[in-house]
Amino acid sequence: MIIGVTKEIKDNEYRVGLTPAGAGVLCQEGHEVYVQKNAGIGSGLPDESYIQAGAKVLDSAADVFDVADMIIKVKEPQSSEVAMMKEGQILFTYLHLAPAPELTKQLLEKKISGIAYETIQLEDGSLPLLRPMSEVAGRLSVQIGSHYLQRDKGGSGVLLGGVPGVKPGRVTIIGGGIVGANALKMAAGLGAQVSIFDVNPVRLAYLDDLYGGRITTIVANAEAIAEEVILSDLLIGAVLIAGAKAPRLVTRAMLSRMRPNSVAVDVSVDQGGCFESTKPTTHTHPTYMDSGVLHYCVSNIPGAVARTSTFALTNVTLPYARKLANQGLRKALKEDPALAKGLNVHSGEITQKAVAEAFESYR
Repeated sequence: MIIGVTKEIKDNEYRVGLTPAGAGVLCQEGHEVYVQKNAGIGSGLPDESYIQAGAKVLDSAADVFDVADMIIKVKEPQSSEVAMMKEGQILFTYLHLAPAPELTKQLLEKKISGIAYETIQLEDGSLPLLRPMSEVAGRLSVQIGSHYLQRDKGGSGVLLGGVPGVKPGRVTIIGGGIVGANALKMAAGLGAQVSIFDVNPVRLAYLDDLYGGRITTIVANAEAIAEEVILSDLLIGAVLIAGAKAPRLVTRAMLSRMRPNSVAVDVSVDQGGCFESTKPTTHTHPTYMDSGVLHYCVSNIPGAVARTSTFALTNVTLPYARKLANQGLRKALKEDPALAKGLNVHSGEITQKAVAEAFESYR
């Protein structure tokens, strides 16, 4: 199979879809790998490292799209990239189609076979290709939130860990999955007072045991969320329903009762966000004020730590990329039920239930 890797063009997206080592594995198995010039430079991976691994470097994205049977990316394609794609091409990347009807329509019209990292799902319900970026985003959410809490950055001037004689800041995390658990690890490590919500009491019991009662775990409902949100210095949205739009659990009315210039970080923005006030932002323009609260809703948070993220991503995507390359699309999907759940669009049809339901809701 001919595999293409293009340079990401989303705002300040420095990750790349495949490391040189990953390219080398595919080349050793008899495939051809074509990489766009400087595709890996933002992750500290020069063209020479891909060439040494056996890949070939092409000057432009158009050149890569033109020759490739499968494109391996990080983020969803922008309109200019979709325009360069060809019918029947396999696109292997994060897609997040539920809140993106226009992109869905474009991929359907092109008859692309789009496999979304975020909906590849194992029998136990886990999402192996989403996990590493959720770990990165969860940890960064607290790092970023504490940064923007500084008064000179527009925040309320709260130090999350406090100091002797001054109580610590309060962090509320909506969602106890991978993002939430990693945000919890960072917030608790800083010494903040942390509350975390989830709908699963068993998950909350696990987190409570893990932290020995040093955190507050709460079963999610509208009243309980409202009570905690208004007391928070930092609010983190970490809600995920695989493939579907995130539910809006935090209203503007709740936010308006927070201390002015408190900070809200919505990691679930990729799936539409879990705050009523959420709108996607970029690394160039990351924040905005709404209801008196400073919002950070960047839709590619892990891109800020591109080198770590690129290696972590290739670690989990490469085994599936090898299956697709070695077996072809149909056989790979037939033999791997987890991979089959990743197929979101194919031959002009939506093949993932949550995406189909979301797409119909826009009509």
